[in-house]
Amino acid sequence: MVDTDSGWDGRGGSGSLGTRDTGGTWGMRGARAADALPDRRVAIPDRRVAPPGRRVAAVSLVALAALATGCGPDTATGAPDASPPVRPTQAAAPSPTRTAPVTEDAKPRTAPPPSPSASTAAPAPAPDPTTARPAPEPSTAPPPRVLMRAGSESDRVRELQARLRQIGHFGRNPTGYYGSVTADAVRSFQAKRSLPVTGSTDEVTWGRLLAMTRVPKAAELRPPTERPLAAPDERCLKGRVLCISKNSRTLAWMIDGKVVSAMDVRFGSEYTPTREGVFEVFWKSRDHVSTLYDTPMPYALFFSGGQAVHYSADFAANGYGGASHGCVNVRDKKKVAALFGQVRTGDKVVVYW
Repeated sequence: MVDTDSGWDGRGGSGSLGTRDTGGTWGMRGARAADALPDRRVAIPDRRVAPPGRRVAAVSLVALAALATGCGPDTATGAPDASPPVRPTQAAAPSPTRTAPVTEDAKPRTAPPPSPSASTAAPAPAPDPTTARPAPEPSTAPPPRVLMRAGSESDRVRELQARLRQIGHFGRNPTGYYGSVTADAVRSFQAKRSLPVTGSTDEVTWGRLLAMTRVPKAAELRPPTERPLAAPDERCLKGRVLCISKNSRTLAWMIDGKVVSAMDVRFGSEYTPTREGVFEVFWKSRDHVSTLYDTPMPYALFFSGGQAVHYSADFAANGYGGASHGCVNVRDKKKVAALFGQVRTGDKVVVYW
C-alpha cells in the first residue's frame, strides 16, 4: 500500500521513512490514510526486497492497514454490509458462551424412560423349583376323645363287639366287657382303615365303624353264648344238669333236655386240667375266696374237690388268653349269679369233649 504523503514509492527511496518513524507524525497520517482507505485504489508493491529498515516499516504499515479493514474477533464497524469471512474447509466451532438455549421442539423426540411403577417393574424371579419346601408344621389339634377302652363294661361295649363281628373283626358273641380280645379286634379294625392303632375306641374309630355297619339286632347283642352250643351229651338229657362242653367251651343249664340258660366258659391249663366225667354239686359258696391261690371265686358251685363253676374277673378281662387252675370259669357275672340262684346241691354236672 502506498501512502501519497510519505514520499516513499515502494522502490527503496530516501531514508525519510525512518525520519518519519522517529518524528511521531506518521501514526496520525497513517490513521487518516486508513480512514480514507476504502476510497483509494490499492497499488501492488514492488516485489524487490527492501532494506531491513524499510522492511520493518512496511510490516508496520501492513498491520495498520489490517486493523483498519476489521481483521479481528469482532466485525468491522466501518463496513456494515460486509459479511464475516468463512473458511471453506473448516466450520467455525460455536462459542460455548453464546449457545442458544434448546427449546422443547429441538429436544430429541425419543420416548422418555418409563418411571418405575408396579405395572412396569420387572417381575420377581420365580422360585427355584428345586428349592426344598419347608416341612409342614405338626398339627396342634387335640387327639380325639376316647369313648371305650380296656376295662370298660357297658351296653355300648356290647354294641361295639356286635358291629365288629358283622365285618369279621370279632369272632365271638358280645359280652359287654372290653377285655384283651375286644382290644385286639379294635386294633385289627384300626390297622385296616389306616387309623392310629391304639386298641381303644375313640370318636374317630367309633364314627368309622358306625358308617360301615348296621344297628345290631337283639339276638346279635345278647346271644345265649359266645359260641354256638354243642350237641348235648346224652347224659345231659334227663334231670337237672350242668352240661359243660370242652369242645364248644360252653355251659348249658338244662332241665329234662331243655336249655334254660347258656354261657361261655374256660378251663384249666394242661398243668392244672379240669376233670372230665359225671359229678354233682356238693357245695355252694356265694363270696368264696380260694385259700390255695388267694383269689376271689364268687358264686362258686363246687363239684369235684377244689374245682367249681364260678365267676372269673380275669376271664372277663382277658378272655381265652388265660386259663384257670382247674375250675370252670364264667365271664358273664349276671348269668352266673342267676345260675347260682337256680342250682341246688345234688344237681348233676357233666364235663365232656
